[in-house]
Amino acid sequence: MIVAPWTVAVLVAGGFGLLIGSFLNVVVYRVPAGLSVARPASACPGCSTPIRRRDNVPVVSWLALGGKCRDCRTSISARYPIVELATGLFFVLVAARLWPLTDVPTEALPLVSRLLSLVAFLWLAGISVALAVIDLEHHRLPNAIVLPSYVVGGVLLAASSILVGDWSALVRAAIGLTSLFAFYLIAALSYPGGMGFGDVKLAGVLGLYLAWLGWGEFAVGAFAAFLLGGVFAVVLLVTRRVQRTGGIPFGPWMLAGAWVGVFAGGTVATAYLTLLGLA
Repeated sequence: MIVAPWTVAVLVAGGFGLLIGSFLNVVVYRVPAGLSVARPASACPGCSTPIRRRDNVPVVSWLALGGKCRDCRTSISARYPIVELATGLFFVLVAARLWPLTDVPTEALPLVSRLLSLVAFLWLAGISVALAVIDLEHHRLPNAIVLPSYVVGGVLLAASSILVGDWSALVRAAIGLTSLFAFYLIAALSYPGGMGFGDVKLAGVLGLYLAWLGWGEFAVGAFAAFLLGGVFAVVLLVTRRVQRTGGIPFGPWMLAGAWVGVFAGGTVATAYLTLLGLA
């Protein structure tokens, strides 16, 4: 039986995403606690028994064990398979966006360039999941995740652009990083209680990625964060889930808005400019 290339691509991206999702569960638990993500090996929080390899298969093991530890039967949070599934799906969508099978380069340099950009955005997808969960649970965006992303994203996207001589993308990325960082910094200094410096540092990373794709993606991604976060805040206030002085983590909405920009920014921006008669 011949398997279609699209099916192979989906399986590879999804499988890789599931594995990364399993690791992200470790990141989400250990990084806020200041623990190493490499050692010791994962263990049951109830009885401290190391997790067996056969019990560490993403999603499948949790289902097979009924969401409980094999040894002490302590319940294991459903967050673990949810993170794994979400990351697997996320990776499939990112691969489809950055490497559509209808447009696969045949020459070496464009092929490597496309691969480097794909890896860069898969990195962004992975940290997006981890940061969103951590910010929701701890109201923090750890430097240990955010700051290395400047280096990883910057190096991979710069290399991708240099290989094909796309210098305009590099200029956009630098402007996007600087401008969005500066905007959030001004907001944080003007209203300290409403914006954290973790948000400021994350803004630079998102500006880098969005502007590298294009100004449409940058504009839509930056605006969508405030639109989505504002709508969510209004819903919480109306339903009295939070008081006006209550803190609402903004990091997840920054990330959600950025991905709206990645997936739909170009289309939305073009439609808006066309409506205004500017395109």
